[in-house]
Amino acid sequence: MNGKAFFDTNVLIYLYADNEPNKQMISKEIVNKADDCITSTQILNEINNVMIKKWRMSSESVKTVQKDVRQISTVLYINEDTIDKAIDLNARYGFSYYDCLMVASALDGNCDILYSEDMSDGQVIENRLQIINPFTGIRLAE
Repeated sequence: MNGKAFFDTNVLIYLYADNEPNKQMISKEIVNKADDCITSTQILNEINNVMIKKWRMSSESVKTVQKDVRQISTVLYINEDTIDKAIDLNARYGFSYYDCLMVASALDGNCDILYSEDMSDGQVIENRLQIINPFTGIRLAE
Protein backbone atom coordinates (compact mmCIF):
# COMPACT_ATOMS: atom_id res chain seq x y z
CA MET A 1 0.00 0.00 0.00
CA ASN A 2 1.40 3.40 -0.90
CA GLY A 3 0.98 6.60 0.99
CA LYS A 4 0.04 7.64 4.46
CA ALA A 5 -3.10 6.34 6.12
CA PHE A 6 -5.02 8.01 8.93
CA PHE A 7 -6.89 5.66 11.27
CA ASP A 8 -10.20 6.55 12.90
CA THR A 9 -10.95 5.40 16.42
CA ASN A 10 -13.16 2.50 15.38
CA VAL A 11 -10.47 0.91 13.21
CA LEU A 12 -7.90 1.06 16.02
CA ILE A 13 -10.42 -0.14 18.62
CA TYR A 14 -11.03 -3.28 16.56
CA LEU A 15 -7.37 -4.21 17.03
CA TYR A 16 -8.37 -5.06 20.61
CA ALA A 17 -11.94 -6.31 20.04
CA ASP A 18 -11.80 -10.07 20.43
CA ASN A 19 -15.60 -10.16 20.05
CA GLU A 20 -15.25 -8.88 16.44
CA PRO A 21 -12.75 -11.34 14.90
CA ASN A 22 -13.33 -10.37 11.25
CA LYS A 23 -12.98 -6.66 11.93
CA GLN A 24 -10.00 -7.32 14.17
CA MET A 25 -8.28 -9.26 11.38
CA ILE A 26 -8.99 -6.55 8.80
CA SER A 27 -7.78 -3.81 11.14
CA LYS A 28 -4.53 -5.66 11.80
CA GLU A 29 -4.05 -6.25 8.09
CA ILE A 30 -4.50 -2.62 7.02
CA VAL A 31 -2.36 -1.29 9.88
CA ASN A 32 0.42 -3.70 8.92
CA LYS A 33 0.18 -2.82 5.21
CA ALA A 34 0.13 0.96 5.62
CA ASP A 35 3.35 2.73 4.68
CA ASP A 36 2.82 5.18 7.50
CA CYS A 37 0.07 4.96 10.14
CA ILE A 38 -1.18 8.33 11.30
CA THR A 39 -3.59 9.20 14.09
CA SER A 40 -4.20 12.17 16.37
CA THR A 41 -4.54 13.08 20.00
CA GLN A 42 -8.30 13.21 19.40
CA ILE A 43 -8.30 9.54 18.39
CA LEU A 44 -6.16 8.54 21.37
CA ASN A 45 -8.63 10.26 23.68
CA GLU A 46 -11.59 8.57 22.01
CA ILE A 47 -9.89 5.18 22.42
CA ASN A 48 -9.37 5.94 26.11
CA ASN A 49 -13.03 6.85 26.49
CA VAL A 50 -14.25 3.60 24.92
CA MET A 51 -11.86 1.44 26.90
CA ILE A 52 -12.53 3.11 30.23
CA LYS A 53 -16.26 3.78 29.94
CA LYS A 54 -17.56 0.98 27.73
CA TRP A 55 -15.03 -1.81 28.22
CA ARG A 56 -14.24 -0.89 31.85
CA MET A 57 -10.54 -1.61 31.39
CA SER A 58 -8.08 -0.84 34.15
CA SER A 59 -5.92 2.27 33.96
CA GLU A 60 -2.83 0.15 33.43
CA SER A 61 -4.44 -1.75 30.56
CA VAL A 62 -5.52 1.51 28.90
CA LYS A 63 -1.98 2.87 29.27
CA THR A 64 -0.64 -0.29 27.63
CA VAL A 65 -3.01 0.13 24.69
CA GLN A 66 -1.99 3.79 24.37
CA LYS A 67 1.66 2.81 24.30
CA ASP A 68 0.94 0.15 21.65
CA VAL A 69 -0.97 2.60 19.44
CA ARG A 70 1.77 5.23 19.76
CA GLN A 71 4.38 2.63 18.74
CA ILE A 72 2.57 1.72 15.52
CA SER A 73 1.56 5.24 14.50
CA THR A 74 2.61 8.83 14.25
CA VAL A 75 0.39 10.92 16.53
CA LEU A 76 -0.55 14.39 15.31
CA TYR A 77 -1.43 17.07 17.83
CA ILE A 78 -4.56 19.17 17.46
CA ASN A 79 -3.69 22.86 17.18
CA GLU A 80 -5.47 26.11 16.35
CA ASP A 81 -4.96 25.66 12.60
CA THR A 82 -6.44 22.16 12.75
CA ILE A 83 -9.47 23.51 14.59
CA ASP A 84 -9.97 26.30 12.04
CA LYS A 85 -9.65 23.81 9.19
CA ALA A 86 -12.22 21.54 10.88
CA ILE A 87 -14.71 24.41 11.08
CA ASP A 88 -14.20 25.14 7.38
CA LEU A 89 -14.61 21.45 6.50
CA ASN A 90 -17.83 21.33 8.50
CA ALA A 91 -19.24 24.21 6.48
CA ARG A 92 -18.14 22.64 3.19
CA TYR A 93 -18.93 18.94 3.72
CA GLY A 94 -21.45 18.90 6.56
CA PHE A 95 -19.76 16.16 8.60
CA SER A 96 -19.99 16.41 12.38
CA TYR A 97 -17.42 18.75 13.90
CA TYR A 98 -15.48 15.85 15.45
CA ASP A 99 -15.35 13.99 12.13
CA CYS A 100 -14.13 17.23 10.54
CA LEU A 101 -11.45 17.53 13.19
CA MET A 102 -10.27 14.04 12.25
CA VAL A 103 -10.36 14.88 8.53
CA ALA A 104 -8.44 18.10 9.19
CA SER A 105 -5.79 16.12 11.07
CA ALA A 106 -5.53 13.64 8.19
CA LEU A 107 -5.09 16.52 5.75
CA ASP A 108 -2.49 18.13 8.03
CA GLY A 109 -0.62 14.81 8.03
CA ASN A 110 -0.67 14.68 4.22
CA CYS A 111 -2.54 11.39 4.32
CA ASP A 112 -3.88 9.76 1.18
CA ILE A 113 -6.41 7.54 2.95
CA LEU A 114 -8.64 7.93 5.98
CA TYR A 115 -9.85 4.56 7.25
CA SER A 116 -13.19 4.96 8.99
CA GLU A 117 -16.26 2.83 9.49
CA ASP A 118 -18.46 5.86 10.12
CA MET A 119 -17.95 8.13 7.13
CA SER A 120 -18.86 8.07 3.42
CA ASP A 121 -16.95 5.18 1.87
CA GLY A 122 -15.15 6.29 -1.28
CA GLN A 123 -15.62 10.02 -0.78
CA VAL A 124 -12.62 12.18 -1.65
CA ILE A 125 -11.97 15.27 0.46
CA GLU A 126 -10.12 18.29 -0.91
CA ASN A 127 -9.19 16.28 -4.02
CA ARG A 128 -6.56 14.33 -2.09
CA LEU A 129 -7.90 12.35 0.89
CA GLN A 130 -10.03 9.29 0.20
CA ILE A 131 -12.28 7.88 2.90
CA ILE A 132 -12.29 4.09 2.93
CA ASN A 133 -14.48 1.85 5.05
CA PRO A 134 -12.29 -1.25 5.28
CA PHE A 135 -15.20 -3.33 6.55
CA THR A 136 -17.53 -2.81 3.59
CA GLY A 137 -18.58 -6.14 2.18
CA ILE A 138 -16.99 -8.34 4.83
CA ARG A 139 -18.80 -11.44 5.84
CA LEU A 140 -19.26 -11.43 9.57
CA ALA A 141 -18.72 -14.57 11.61
CA GLU A 142 -21.90 -16.14 12.87
